[in-house]
Amino acid sequence: MSMKTNTQVASPPDPTVTRPELRRAAWSSWLGSSLEYMDFTLYTLASALVFGPLFFPNETPAVALISSLGVYGSGFVVRPIGGYVFGRVGDKHGRRIVLIVTLSMMGIATMGIGLLPTYAQIGIWAPALLVLLRLVQGFGAGAELAGASVLLVESSPVRRRGLFGAIVAMGTNSGIFLATVLWTLLTLLPDDAFLSWGWRVPFLLSIVTTFVALAIRTKVKESPVFEEAKERRAEATANQVEQPSILVEARQSAKSFLLALGIRMGENSAVYLVKGFMVGWVVTTTGLDSAVVTTGIMIGTVIGFATVPYFGKLSDKLGRRPVFLGFTLFQILFAIPAMLLIETGNPIVIAAVFAIFVGGPLPNLYGVESSWLVELFGSKHRYTFMTTIKEVGSVVSGGLAPVIAAALVAVITDSWWPVAIVLILFAGCGLLGALFAPETRGRDLTTEVDAVDESRALQ
Repeated sequence: MSMKTNTQVASPPDPTVTRPELRRAAWSSWLGSSLEYMDFTLYTLASALVFGPLFFPNETPAVALISSLGVYGSGFVVRPIGGYVFGRVGDKHGRRIVLIVTLSMMGIATMGIGLLPTYAQIGIWAPALLVLLRLVQGFGAGAELAGASVLLVESSPVRRRGLFGAIVAMGTNSGIFLATVLWTLLTLLPDDAFLSWGWRVPFLLSIVTTFVALAIRTKVKESPVFEEAKERRAEATANQVEQPSILVEARQSAKSFLLALGIRMGENSAVYLVKGFMVGWVVTTTGLDSAVVTTGIMIGTVIGFATVPYFGKLSDKLGRRPVFLGFTLFQILFAIPAMLLIETGNPIVIAAVFAIFVGGPLPNLYGVESSWLVELFGSKHRYTFMTTIKEVGSVVSGGLAPVIAAALVAVITDSWWPVAIVLILFAGCGLLGALFAPETRGRDLTTEVDAVDESRALQ
């Protein structure tokens, strides 16, 4: 049976945050998520065109590409670790301090990549330093998006949490858009200029975003929800009340964790399938120029700037579940028609397919998820559970979905249906999670009980 009960009994009071403070929190969340996705996009593009010949020149082109992608993957390996470590710190010492540290780590590491000497200049130290900087990036990024969502949603007016939670998704859109535009312009340079200094420019420019975001983030007020939880914890310590361990809390939150993981997998898998695997697959199978696909992605990104805040506001009116379920069902129903449209080989039609995905379900599922997952968990270990969900979900779905799709396409050649099936199956995980998760719109975020347990008690 699906859990349709809204956990709201009476609307809790709005957090004691002034409008200027809320604006600063919103801007810092936007810029922080922009920086993370700029890094994600830039490294993906550089792995294919630059890092192989510059950092692995003694390998064949194929091995060099695999090596550079392996370095890229190393950042994902440490993300769950960074997420757990910083999540624990955020639940104990505050969201704000963690977000300052993670932003600094990502910014310094990204700029450092832009300053790296090549293999021709310092030999084996070049790829070694590239790995190190990628690990620093990944460790910091493991808590950035979840932390931005937690701080912003906990600081937002109760009836506008969906809108403010969607701002984090707007930041991811901005990062992808800026990185793609910069990279596209720089590839117009002569090959020698691009390989010698052009590729470094967007990595170096990321420091501007970092400094602006840090200037704002250092002035952001700590989450009122955390401040109240901190006071309760201090009072319990003074009264010598024994607190359950994180393992006990995790066992108690197992159902919430699994539901949230399903929601995350449904959202995150499509991002990596559409923006990652399908880009190469479409170019290879249709023989079209990659600019057709990237143009569709850029158009979809622009569309997302309009759709994300709209559907964030809609989730404040209708609830998180119906909006998330609507986009999930659209994604499932659109998968087969999308493949058939791609099969036409028409450049305009193919660009439109990518624009629909990138402007519709991809950013809006994440926009709704940003507030929904925050509201699903109790205040005591919210940050830890949020980072764990997001990073485990990224590894399982973002890492696994493209691999499964690639393996099926390799075995079953000249066919589009394996790609559609993988899209549908992973979207089904999100559908199940959303069907059984409780509605959380208007929930009191100061309570330490998970929404699942609170919903069961109300029933």
